[in-house]
Amino acid sequence: MNQQPTWKNSDPAFQHAHIYVHFKAVYTLPVKEGGGKGEDRRIRAAQKFLHNCGSKGKTGVLSRLAVGNVMNQVMTQKPHELLAATLADELDAVNLLIRERMASEHAPRIPEVTAHLVEAGGKRLRPMLTLAAARMCGYRGEHHLKLAATVEFIHTATLLHDDVVDESNQRRGRPTANLLWDNKSSVLVGDYLFARSFQLMVDTGNMRVLDILANASATIAEGEVLQMTAATDLRTTEEIYLQVVRGKTAALFSAATEVGGVIAGADATQVKALFDYGDALGIAFQIADDLLDYQGDAAKTGKNVGDDFRERKLTLPVIKAVAKATDDERAFWVRTIEKGRQQDGDLEQALALMAKYATLEATRADAFAWANKAKSALKALPEHPVRTMLTDLADYVVSRLN
Repeated sequence: MNQQPTWKNSDPAFQHAHIYVHFKAVYTLPVKEGGGKGEDRRIRAAQKFLHNCGSKGKTGVLSRLAVGNVMNQVMTQKPHELLAATLADELDAVNLLIRERMASEHAPRIPEVTAHLVEAGGKRLRPMLTLAAARMCGYRGEHHLKLAATVEFIHTATLLHDDVVDESNQRRGRPTANLLWDNKSSVLVGDYLFARSFQLMVDTGNMRVLDILANASATIAEGEVLQMTAATDLRTTEEIYLQVVRGKTAALFSAATEVGGVIAGADATQVKALFDYGDALGIAFQIADDLLDYQGDAAKTGKNVGDDFRERKLTLPVIKAVAKATDDERAFWVRTIEKGRQQDGDLEQALALMAKYATLEATRADAFAWANKAKSALKALPEHPVRTMLTDLADYVVSRLN
């Protein structure tokens, strides 16, 4: 029987509320001296009520009901939101470091362009993975903050470059930097952020993390170049697709988690587990994203159904359909994807071919399989509330497909 993630079901959450509240050493949500705002206040309330749950009579019953209400509030949060609340103080420090390091004394265009993207409201998922891995492995220093900022700088640099390559006009619901300024500014500011990221890596004095993040940066660039050549080539196989996905998405996920363990001094088995988790999570994330292009809700995804098809991008659902195509069907894919001669009704025909060979269902199964690999990898890591959240995060990444 599959176990429901805690973020989907508040009753198990209440039964195991001690994971989130009782242990004073590691609260799931941060508690500050003198009380805090938002999540801090809710957890303080939950703690106070929980300590009264064992009392007899009417007071005990009321306290339990009150605790249930508080925990329901907490558990309706999505996993990445819970993770952000847990790591709130560290994320604040990372954001401060990002603002400091994206400054430029001589080129004001740099902070202008960088701020436009950095302040656009992204989830900060990749730096959170670094912080989460370090905390789970018992790290007590501050170098993980620099590594988290490094990961975000690398991610932001790749987004600036991607928007130029893809000739994009919108990112996170806002005009892209290359549209507001120009391609040259986007490319050069992206280069600056890459340089800043390496300065931050060096500041940690740890050659191992420098090696990991340098290799990830090379893999990302290699993946982008591979995607350019493979995106419209019908000879692209699922293996090549996975290489592209590892480059464009999973490489930074796995580097983010791996360096968190390395800086914490985790053993080789735990570091490998963190790498495997990030790798599988990134692949599940990208496969789910590609599938939603053909069956997602545009209001939720921010993309119109079939955008990848119209942009002639070979993603997993199409690759699976091409592999099973008849000669006539292959001619259709050659015309629409390789040659780009699309006409009215082609998207509907493409969806019909994917339905014929059940490639959307097969792609969905692949995404869930990678999410399960991510969860399995976590079993080698210490029991910790953050580990529970990372497990739920893997479920959440593919829950968008339900």
